[in-house]
Amino acid sequence: MNTSALGILDYVLIVGVLAINLYFGLRYARQQQTTQAYFAAKGRVPSWALGLSLLATLISSVTFLGYPAEGYASNWLLLVQGLMVPLVLLGAIWFIVPLYRRVIGLSTYEYFEKRFGLLARYYASVAFVLRQFSGMGTVFFLLSVALTRITGGETWYLILVVGLIIIAVNLLGGIEAVIWLDVFQGFMLFASGILCLVVILFSVNGGLPEVWRVASENGRTGFGPYDADLTRMTFWVMAINGAFYAIQKYGTDQTVVQRYLTAKTDRSAIRASLLGISLTVPVWSLFMFIGTALFVYYRQNPLPEGTRPDGVFPYFIMTHFPPGVVGFILAAMISAAICSLSADLNSLAAVGLEDFYKKARPGRADDEYLRASKVMVVFSGILAMAIGFIYLRAGGEGVLGVVFTLYAIFSGGIVGIFLLGVFSSRANRQGVNIAIVVCVLFTAYAFLTSTPVGSGLLLDLGPYNFPHHKLMLGVYSHLVVIGVGYVASLFFPAPDCPDNLLYRRRRKEVPIPSH
Repeated sequence: MNTSALGILDYVLIVGVLAINLYFGLRYARQQQTTQAYFAAKGRVPSWALGLSLLATLISSVTFLGYPAEGYASNWLLLVQGLMVPLVLLGAIWFIVPLYRRVIGLSTYEYFEKRFGLLARYYASVAFVLRQFSGMGTVFFLLSVALTRITGGETWYLILVVGLIIIAVNLLGGIEAVIWLDVFQGFMLFASGILCLVVILFSVNGGLPEVWRVASENGRTGFGPYDADLTRMTFWVMAINGAFYAIQKYGTDQTVVQRYLTAKTDRSAIRASLLGISLTVPVWSLFMFIGTALFVYYRQNPLPEGTRPDGVFPYFIMTHFPPGVVGFILAAMISAAICSLSADLNSLAAVGLEDFYKKARPGRADDEYLRASKVMVVFSGILAMAIGFIYLRAGGEGVLGVVFTLYAIFSGGIVGIFLLGVFSSRANRQGVNIAIVVCVLFTAYAFLTSTPVGSGLLLDLGPYNFPHHKLMLGVYSHLVVIGVGYVASLFFPAPDCPDNLLYRRRRKEVPIPSH
């Protein structure tokens, strides 16, 4: 078996893919003369490309490396969250897309302000910024660690190279370059995933039937446990969490909502959303099943001692593929990271411009706003790289944990605010502001009393500690906002809520707002 370092052909393929990424930035550079073109592409992108872009936005190194590791170590329980996405959104996407295209200019959180005031807008946008930076650091870290395991050498420099490329792509080509890069990456992702699975299945003695038999006998299939115990990770915990995840990602996340705005019409945006939704589950399932097949293969061919689950897939790639194929798979992995990070970077700049810079400097010329946007792209890219370096140096722990903690405390309840805004004409600004404060206090309590440190907890209140699994924390935070927000609103006058902000008042399709 081949366990040597990468060959010349592998490096040629990797460098070629990096060059293609830069090409997309150069290809659309001349068209980025206004902030609307830079962030929304003026409806120039077809719906099928938007659909693949939505898919690529949700797929990164986490999917490429994390799902096979989970499929190897356990069953398919973590897929339940993804399976809930189409179940929830097939009924909701029809009003979510027209809602945003009707009432916002660029930032998702403009809707929150129009419905509930500035606190709701800044609470949601700050939570988004914290999540993006922590997530980008994680992608950088996973990519670097995976390539270190495959090549056997230090790959810290990869964070720098990938970071500079995503900055360049965003600076030059804006959202249009990011979307077409997503299309390219989507095809690479499918091809590399299918290639890996086929090779694994042909490597197993007995093929697919043997994979299914051995995996079933060893608890590597199915979505259990199925009991209603909310204190541990079960099917029902993942299903409930997945329902709220679907709404949060497709209903309140700037990286996704921004794609809705690039479409020419509501119908085109909905078609793109349905395509993206329909493709995510097969991709997640493909990479999860790769892990299942690897479990069976290494039952027949034992791994070297000490191999961790997250190192199994990289080890298989390096020992079972010839030069060139290894480079193609690594290029697909790097491309997946670049696409995900590029989408994150563009959306961060959009939120920074709309929610912060324009509030501080209103009424300025669009040229100034475009320059400010590009400065934000550079700053955000550098900060994300810094977080990746810190996370790599800390071995996956340490300083970045602070970022995760901040996001866990301050991002709760976003879906609750959105659902109150859309479905309740009685909910008002004062009630939701009270609910946000209560939600922050509840989320802080639940996080602190359920997070282990050393031999104890960050805050140990004995029988009053948060009793359920951490994934339920997010669910409860949304429910707290809905319950407290609605009840508190009853103590204040009913709002004069414009019809176009409510679901039940939805009217026919309208074009993208020009502001």
